[in-house]
Amino acid sequence: MKRKRVGLLALAGLALLSVTGVAAGSASAAESGSADAVARGRGHHDPVIIGHRGAPGYRPEHTLASYELAYRMGVDWVDVDLVPTKDGQLVARHEPEIGGTTDVAKHPEFADRKKTVVLDGVTTTGWFTQDFTLAELKTLRAVERIPQNRPHNTLYNGRYQIASYQEVLDLTKRLGRELHRTLGTYPEVKHSTFFQSIGNPTEPKLVAILKRNGLDRPDAPAIIQSFEVSNLIALHKQVRTPLLQLTSASGAPADFVANGDKRTYADLVTPQGLREVAKYAKYLGPDKAQVIPRDKNDNLGTPTALVADAHQAGLKVQPYTFRNENPFLPANLRSSAEPDAYGDVFTEEAAFFKAGVDGFFADQPDTALESLHAFLGR
Repeated sequence: MKRKRVGLLALAGLALLSVTGVAAGSASAAESGSADAVARGRGHHDPVIIGHRGAPGYRPEHTLASYELAYRMGVDWVDVDLVPTKDGQLVARHEPEIGGTTDVAKHPEFADRKKTVVLDGVTTTGWFTQDFTLAELKTLRAVERIPQNRPHNTLYNGRYQIASYQEVLDLTKRLGRELHRTLGTYPEVKHSTFFQSIGNPTEPKLVAILKRNGLDRPDAPAIIQSFEVSNLIALHKQVRTPLLQLTSASGAPADFVANGDKRTYADLVTPQGLREVAKYAKYLGPDKAQVIPRDKNDNLGTPTALVADAHQAGLKVQPYTFRNENPFLPANLRSSAEPDAYGDVFTEEAAFFKAGVDGFFADQPDTALESLHAFLGR
């Protein structure tokens, strides 16, 4: 075979189910038993698999179809990047620039909205959610962001709308009832400093949605993420919802840069930095290279002390992002030079479990759950 695909049997079964919000009949006793078995495979203290933007290995990212597929594959959590609209709504998009993830370029009525902005120091040209109302965004359709790696996902180009965060929460509640387990989201505040600078901040809108949906509590099925720091510190005083501090393998938080703070992400993951993070957050979401860096040959290297240091500070560690395709894997785990072929992601994921992580974000949730069950031996 040209390439090995993981989870084909699971996907074949899922083909019998709707991924647009309508279940194919009521859940049978066998299905309920299967869901219970999945739940038993992930105890309360087991590592957690988060569907990164849903299940974008199989459907265009941040669509209701992608989120639903992730939940049906067995994860209890999905990652939802949030950006604001012109009329104050929050929508699920990886970036406010939507030229690469929607068909907006094919809409002549929006041609004059194309512009250039400086987004956290990066000059970016395209169409931006803050220039559209939610109703206008609903006239667009999602497309695959990385077709060179996921050509099979282009089959779904044009089928799905941009989803609001409220729609994702509604889907999560409905599927939770159907699948008989608690499902949750990891809402990420994108580009906080930028949106504050243009008078369209994300945080007040997010707080309002969380409160409206009963998610302002320590045990809520929601965990707020951000690559910035000051907004999480402020949110820690505004909501009881748990927080996750994201970090990068390079650079510095955008709010640090804007405020002249010389600290970097590297400073945040020192023992002292981690103790500071633990004052407002319960989780750390590092770039996976901060947990296990690659060597000079781009092979998977030796774990750093980050997991142990974070645990010592009282933080759970959930790195990002695990993907099955060759370009995203260490050189020694790639199957070929084909950009859309799968490599040995199981070996990579097993190494991170052995390093002590408390879960991770994955584009192919079924593969990650297979790795988790193998690690747990059940």
